[in-house]
Amino acid sequence: MLLESVSALLSAAKVTVFLPEEGPLCARLRERGAEVRLLPTLVLRRSLLSPRGLFELIAQVIRTLPGTVSLLRRIRPAALYVNTVTLPLWLVAGRLTGVRVICHVHEAEEGIPPLLRRLLILPVRLAHRVIANSGTCRRTLLEGGVRPGRISVVHNGVPGPDAATPGRAAPAGRLLLTGRLSPRKGSDVAIRAVHELRNRGRDVSLTLVGAVFPGYEWFEEELRALAGEDGAITFAGFQDEVWPRFAEADIVLVPSLGESFGNVAVEGMLAGRPVIASSVQGLAEIMSEEGVGTLVRPSDPAALAEAVEALLDDWPRALEMAERGRVSAQKRFGLDRYRQEICQAVFR
Repeated sequence: MLLESVSALLSAAKVTVFLPEEGPLCARLRERGAEVRLLPTLVLRRSLLSPRGLFELIAQVIRTLPGTVSLLRRIRPAALYVNTVTLPLWLVAGRLTGVRVICHVHEAEEGIPPLLRRLLILPVRLAHRVIANSGTCRRTLLEGGVRPGRISVVHNGVPGPDAATPGRAAPAGRLLLTGRLSPRKGSDVAIRAVHELRNRGRDVSLTLVGAVFPGYEWFEEELRALAGEDGAITFAGFQDEVWPRFAEADIVLVPSLGESFGNVAVEGMLAGRPVIASSVQGLAEIMSEEGVGTLVRPSDPAALAEAVEALLDDWPRALEMAERGRVSAQKRFGLDRYRQEICQAVFR
């Protein structure tokens, strides 16, 4: 979403993007016309939100805050757009230097202690304007003490394929899950659902597109052990271009345990595929219109399997759902709408 936000802001201003390290995003930002600079900064990880991580947190603040403040005093930007709550020192530095600060929040953390959640949101209260990517995210911000008048809800703008590939006249049982391999994304739930379906005699397969964050290799090992050796489950790894995978799939699974928004669900809809997602947070918000997708209980492989089976048994209904979802996603989550609303929130 940073890439699309920068594209929107470039239509009205010169944009300099500061990133903590070089990566694939740098080249894409430069291609779109942004200046990219590297500046080490504090990135707020869960490991720092603990008594053990407190000393490291303080040390990183001491190391990086003075340089950030000095930089902002030199360049004096018209506005400072902070794309995540995990870069809190930019919010502090912006306030210290008198720069107008806008924070775009993509997180709606659940499952962490209330005190830690409030600490995570605390720096956001320094922003002059806050953009929430969903109503769920807005509620989390309000619980953390952010003033309601400062918050604008701007649903993500999700680019779709050049043209959606029509679904098969008869399904081949090909299921797809894209995104990071993570307990939070429910990758294990999807694998267990496939085992459930195959035990029922269903000839289904699952492709997982995505990789783990460094330090989570143990989870991929667990997933591969859970998948077994029967060949029904494919680990495709990270792929920069996912639309061919959507074109190959019959049904898209999004069994996340929590999502502030849920880009993958929208991508599945834009690809013209029936989507089954967990009834949580932003995913329920995306599928709030009747008949655009199927919602199931989170962390429930049997419920996910039953939803897949219901679509396979009534494929014409599944194709109708996919078409309604595609039209809905184009209307509600298009890039033109997103870019316009981002500019309004930043420049007004």
